[in-house]
Order: sequence, then structure tokens, then C-alpha cells
Amino acid sequence: MKVAVIILNWNGEVLLEKYLPSVMEHSAGADIYVADNASTDSSITFLKNNYPTVKIIQNTTNGGFAKGYNDALKHVEADIYCLLNSDVKVTSEWISPVLSAFETLPNASIIQPKILDHMRKEYFEYAGAAGGFIDQLGYPFCRGRIFQALEKDEGQYNDIQEIFWATGACMFIKSSVFHELNGFDEDYFAHQEEVDLCWRAKNIGHKVFYVGTSKVYHLGGSTLSNMNPKKTYLNFRNSLFSITKNLPRRKAALIIFIRLLLDGIAGIRFLFQLKPRHFLAIIKAHFSFYKNFRKMYKKREKKNFIEKYYTTKSIVWSHFVHQIGKFNILVKD
Repeated sequence: MKVAVIILNWNGEVLLEKYLPSVMEHSAGADIYVADNASTDSSITFLKNNYPTVKIIQNTTNGGFAKGYNDALKHVEADIYCLLNSDVKVTSEWISPVLSAFETLPNASIIQPKILDHMRKEYFEYAGAAGGFIDQLGYPFCRGRIFQALEKDEGQYNDIQEIFWATGACMFIKSSVFHELNGFDEDYFAHQEEVDLCWRAKNIGHKVFYVGTSKVYHLGGSTLSNMNPKKTYLNFRNSLFSITKNLPRRKAALIIFIRLLLDGIAGIRFLFQLKPRHFLAIIKAHFSFYKNFRKMYKKREKKNFIEKYYTTKSIVWSHFVHQIGKFNILVKD
């Protein structure tokens, strides 16, 4: 299988200088692309001067993660796309276990490796950890990461496991599947577009896997930190988008109603924490959701929706009330 590693870049010369060398060293046999989202720094000059073998795709606008990849992948020919953040350090043999999994796992269309924290290498990283799941209300979490609680990597997830969603920080996807799904939903701009992509894939029979024998180290937060109000806005809004698009109508209506109430509670919590900008971000997210509701509803796939999509009924209740911070305990609970 022909593999192409595509790194999306926006004003990330410093990140390319630091993290691209590992990709070049450990990706023998793969084509390396940098898809540039109309950067205004000297990223392109840096690449041309230092990495002439890297193929450069120059997008005309900064359409965020979703549109950036959609535009770039029109110009990439490969069997497998690896979508890789510019702040990821890869390791030796990070590709071969994934390719083996594609060959042996039936219906495997999307795969992610183990994502560890570049700054604390013995811990899982927030964006993806050991594979993503959602609860009954559509809240995303991971093996190895529940909200801000990160587990130490002690080999507990050195397995191959079917998951619900794979992180966009390092996602391998069959090119045929990516184009069958018409890529990412560009209305998301960034954040949780990979959850929606995987959800749509599963709704039409594809499977998503985690391969723990492949690992990479992710810096994380290089574009937006976990506590940036813009990220709060995108996460709250885009999660509502995904529920609207990917669940049966009656179930989606009930869950959206509950989520709007819980979002209000989260907003009040932000006020008590003296974080008014996050409170305003949730309000803004809701207004954007109302504005775009009809548009999202029209995007619903005209096929069967999967019924068993969640791992636990409420990750909010389990984590904040029962103080569960580890996936294995959550499953037992």
C-alpha cells in the first residue's frame, strides 16, 4: 500500500524545524507532503531550502483543519493518507504496525497510533491518547484521557482495539474512504471534525481502530491550547453539530436538549471559576448552532444510523460525581 504523510501547516516554521526531522528519518517508503494554509511566515522558504524532497501543496486560504486537508488531499495520490500534526515527533517503525493492521483487520478504514505527551513522555497526550470514544450524550473522551485527567503509560493499552474515533493529530485513513465521505465537514473549521468523520464512517459500515504497537509524541496546544476560549467555542458548537448529523432524529432531539442544559451549567461553572470569556464562548457556540441547525440537519446521511455508539451513559457523571479518571475503571463501573 502506498502511504502519503500529509502535514498541515499554518505559520509553523518553528514546529517544522523541530518535528519534521523525525518524520523524514522514520518514514522510509512514504511520500511526505506539507500542506500550507496560506502561511505568512517563511515556512515555504524553509522547506525549499532544507527539505527539497518534501512535496509542498499551497492552499490559497487558511480554511482551518477541515478545509485545509480537504483542499490538499485533492492533490495527493496514495492508498493510505496519514494526517499528521506539525507538532508530532514520530518514532522508528511507527508506520509498519499500522499497515499490518490495515491488511489483517476486516473493514479497518481508519487507524490511530498511541499518542504520548511530548513534554511528559511517560503520559498519554490529551488529543487522542489510546483511542477515542463518546458517551451517550456525545461527549468525547479517550482511553488514557478523561477530560483533563491523563493516565501514565504503563503498557495498559499496548493492544489493538476497535475505537469510536481516531485523533486528527495522527490519523491513518484509506484514501478511498476519505473521498467516499467527502472529507471533513468544512463548517467545523477545526476541532472534533475527526469525531464527525469517524462517526459518519461507522454509520456506513467502516471500522476505526487503535494500534498500540505504533507510537508518536504530540506537543499539543500549538494552535489552540485546551483552555483557549476559541477552542471552547469550537468544541461546544461542533459537538452539537455531530449529534445533529449522526443520530436518529428523535434521539438527536432529546440529546441536544439535555446538552444545551448541561452546557448552561458548564457556563455557570466557568463564571464561578472567574473565566467569563469561556462563559461567553459557550453562548456564542449556542447561537452559532441555532444559526446553522437547518444546514447541519440537511447533512444527515440517508442511511441507517448505528444504535450502539457510546461506551458509557455519562462521562460527566462518572468523572465529576464518581471521580473516575481512568478508562479501565470506567468500563468496570
